[in-house]
Amino acid sequence: MKNYLRNWNFMRMFRLALGIILIVQGIILKEWLFAGLGGLFSLIQLMNTGCCGTSGCSISIPGSNKKTEGTSCEKVR
Repeated sequence: MKNYLRNWNFMRMFRLALGIILIVQGIILKEWLFAGLGGLFSLIQLMNTGCCGTSGCSISIPGSNKKTEGTSCEKVR
């Protein structure tokens, strides 16, 4: 359990709270689309997924400091 709670930061807790608020408001107003969206947003935060949530789209840093040669461009007529 400690390992699961270790990666929580303020923004993740804030987004989870907003998802829960959407669920509650959707149920109170009987707007089931809002309740469903709130459930989706809450689930995304609980599972730590989403856009780059698990560093799936991170850019790898090259291991060497070699300078790359410049490219030349020619106009084609």
